[in-house]
Amino acid sequence: MIPTVLVAGSLHHDIMVEADHLPRRDETAIGRRWYPKFGGKGGNQAAAVARAGATSRMLGAVGDDGFGTFLRDGLRAGGVDDRYVAVLPGVGSGMSVAIQDASGDYAATIVSGANLCIDPLVLEDRDLWQEVRLLVLQNEVPEALNLAAARAARARGVAVLLNAAPARALPAALVPLIDVLVVNAVEAEMMGAGPVTDLVSAAGAARFLSDRFPTVIVTAGSRGLAAVTPDQSFTLAAEAVTVVSSHGAGDAFVGALAAELARGQDFRAAVGAASQAAARHVAGG
Repeated sequence: MIPTVLVAGSLHHDIMVEADHLPRRDETAIGRRWYPKFGGKGGNQAAAVARAGATSRMLGAVGDDGFGTFLRDGLRAGGVDDRYVAVLPGVGSGMSVAIQDASGDYAATIVSGANLCIDPLVLEDRDLWQEVRLLVLQNEVPEALNLAAARAARARGVAVLLNAAPARALPAALVPLIDVLVVNAVEAEMMGAGPVTDLVSAAGAARFLSDRFPTVIVTAGSRGLAAVTPDQSFTLAAEAVTVVSSHGAGDAFVGALAAELARGQDFRAAVGAASQAAARHVAGG
């Protein structure tokens, strides 16, 4: 049986705008083009799980609108089981506007919409958990949903991976339910680990966070990542690639990591495979 990863999280219809540079405060920048893109950290990670060869199941919600149709079509096209994505009448689907500059860097604003209305009662459905070996969470849905999902996973002996993005204070009750924490440099700093500017400081941040979480990965963009588990700690330099776009690289990493962990891959090998998946994504592969 192919291992299953359950992703409980957000779905956003992304409107991507390309411009020469990111606008400063009060500046109107001139863009070159725009296009729609399937997104939301939950949706992106669910698609990345399927792309990495694991069975991917999504728990989420969209509105009864064109954006919602676009998002469910995107899940299905990506090989994701969308039976547990609710369609909510009278609620707008989640969306975002992201601006990408000529170097591939970006900034985005999200409007959560239906993502704030995911029903935690769905977690009681036994079929939802069939063959699930790993639950993946992010911070684009309400804290109450993450806590309910993590508790349901713990009750079933399912490991929990939290990508704590965007950064926010975590409920005290959630912290002991997390088996693997994945954060980037900004999120690590916002969680009290100090600035992350290179692999040395990334390793220090991972050690700091390991006081609260048993396994921690701190990604540092083009510099690479640092990881700490109860048994080992290591850094891994990023592969040198030509950047097409960094948008979604973290989600590609998390999805691939989840797939590898769900199939029982050695942790260090799983992290290496996830790093390669992120590099391919950044390079447009």
